Amino acid sequence: MTAAETPPTEGKIMLIGYARVSTTDQNLLLQRDALEKESCEKIFTDEMSGAAADRPGLSAAIEHLRSGDVLVVWRLDRLGRSLKNLIEVVARLEERGIGLRSLQENIDTTTSGGKLVFHIFCSLAEFERSLIRERTQAGLEAARSRGRRGGRPRRMDGKKVAAARAMHTGGAATIAEICRTLGVSRATFYRYVGPLATPSPASKILPAPVDARPDVLR
Repeated sequence: MTAAETPPTEGKIMLIGYARVSTTDQNLLLQRDALEKESCEKIFTDEMSGAAADRPGLSAAIEHLRSGDVLVVWRLDRLGRSLKNLIEVVARLEERGIGLRSLQENIDTTTSGGKLVFHIFCSLAEFERSLIRERTQAGLEAARSRGRRGGRPRRMDGKKVAAARAMHTGGAATIAEICRTLGVSRATFYRYVGPLATPSPASKILPAPVDARPDVLR
């Protein structure tokens, strides 16, 4: 994170710039030139992917801003990882009385027109979330109507449970052998089949001979 600074002017709204590039192959010159032309008094930068949750340059820029100041970016995608994240950042700025100006989109939230455009963005984001919820609900209802339920698929269906019970009760195999045959873990076996009252003869543990018991006195 770096910052370029010019002397502030008393009694004037401070313009603070923020620039970001995704990789070391890119450079900040284009964005920095545009921000300096906009008379930004300080410019904070990040050189990392927009997907990164922790962006120290952006955090420092927001921390530096005061009520009435304006955060200036070259383009909106330099500020937010997604539309949802962008709206969250702008909401944080608005709570502190800080404006946002994007040069490429010509959006300035300190003006009535800029606020209107951003409110439209917020409405579109909420509309998108509502559509996702509706599609998810419709998919679950369609699955239930076909006898399926949402959530993780069952590891053992009715046929596997019946086979496991038959093999265990009939003494055809030990629990370990049943689990290997059906491709499930021992925990899954107990979760679906449960503790059986009658263990299979193959899985019984025979008592050790008396001579082999360390606790028996000779």
